Amino acid sequence: MEMLHLRYFVAVAEELNFSAAARKLHMAASPLSQRIKDLEHELGQQLFDRSTHHVTLTGAGAALLPLARDVLEQVSAIPWKLAEATRPQRSTLFLGMPAGVHPDLRERVNALAERVKQRYELKRWPGTTADLVQGVHDGKLALTLARLPVTDPALEQLPVMTERLGAVVPADRFAGRDSVSLAELAGFPYVASPGEITPAYFDQLDHQLNELGVRKRIRLTNTGYGGTSEIISSGEAFSISMLDDKSPMHGYRLDNVIVLPFTDFRPQLDTGLLWRRDRTDGDLNELVEAAKEIFAEPLSS
Repeated sequence: MEMLHLRYFVAVAEELNFSAAARKLHMAASPLSQRIKDLEHELGQQLFDRSTHHVTLTGAGAALLPLARDVLEQVSAIPWKLAEATRPQRSTLFLGMPAGVHPDLRERVNALAERVKQRYELKRWPGTTADLVQGVHDGKLALTLARLPVTDPALEQLPVMTERLGAVVPADRFAGRDSVSLAELAGFPYVASPGEITPAYFDQLDHQLNELGVRKRIRLTNTGYGGTSEIISSGEAFSISMLDDKSPMHGYRLDNVIVLPFTDFRPQLDTGLLWRRDRTDGDLNELVEAAKEIFAEPLSS
């Protein structure tokens, strides 16, 4: 039995769908199915009941899941446990920062760095929410700010900010307006930044917009947030982003682009502070306790 077999098993057990698990693992479904069969053969137990439309855990699979998770967590904890055992008295730690962190939230990050400077040198590390969350899970980052939801059970999360979202629209098509209804935008395509850089929340938002009657889409690839603004500036589409003028996301706005509040829709983006649960009793104890105090009252904009 190899570690990969356990990793594959946990992915399928969590998704209960071989295709979804394969996408999560960045592999094809057919070899994933074969690896699971190899594991079942080695254990002498059937782990999944498979049908055309459903995948469920057998009794053996349900019993194996917590054991497999525990093994994987112990292995992924080796780097930071080793670092803890050999670290100098003052540790250098990294805190993940996704794009567009609100300046009020940045002030709290700075306050945390100042609070713990005698014990830790806290440095910021940029990335997408998915990469930063994985970095914390793997022990490469001590903490991260992340756009919620995040479902990793190995991580503890503290809600730190809620930001109201508005409609990013062509200014010339909505001149003189101080708000807009979602119904007015039903004829416009919704354009989102590429999936690899946007938080999981925006997948939920995309589905919600479809349910509310906004069904036209423009899908961008190989571009950043500026590409979304470029499409909107041309007057043919809309998007959704932070409403507060203080948000750094407004730095991507081009001429002929404005952000208006909705009159009949209230989307919001929540941000959390995340860390590994099993590090709070080890090398991160003082850092996490300080963070809980500084971020105790969630911000809103």
